[in-house]
Amino acid sequence: MPSTSRTGTDRQRSTATGTGTLAALVLVAVCGSSGYTRWAERSADPNSASGWFLRLLAWPSWRLDPAAPVETLFTDGLRALLLVGFTAVLLYLLPGPQASPASGLLSQFFSGWGAYVFAAGFAAVLGTLFGGDPSLFAAVQAAGTAAAYGLFAGWIVGVASLGGRA
Repeated sequence: MPSTSRTGTDRQRSTATGTGTLAALVLVAVCGSSGYTRWAERSADPNSASGWFLRLLAWPSWRLDPAAPVETLFTDGLRALLLVGFTAVLLYLLPGPQASPASGLLSQFFSGWGAYVFAAGFAAVLGTLFGGDPSLFAAVQAAGTAAAYGLFAGWIVGVASLGGRA
């Protein structure tokens, strides 16, 4: 049976969209949690590459803190949800290996990675514009931080997308 078939035993194989979205959800749920964020702030040295990376992983932070302002809770939660949602949509929409002349694992990897970079940027812009202090300047700054996050964390989603059917 060809690998593009969606029937029979092929249906049991994972999809690139599903595994990439699951990886994004795990990244946001674990590294965005208040426990990880507090740990990264206390334990990771911002003057080292590994410490900077560990702190960057906490970018899509979300909170369940009743003492925090409602605007902050809404903005952080919206950004985290949009990141996962946009990742799923972009992984589905990016053609990946089907249309690529260089079909295979490499194009699947870069599709997943690129989807996460763009998803982070879009989530940051919309999260900022719908947040408590909506300004274009703040949205552009947030998109820059989000793009750095997507660039350095997106390879994880790219690896998770490998091997699944598109």
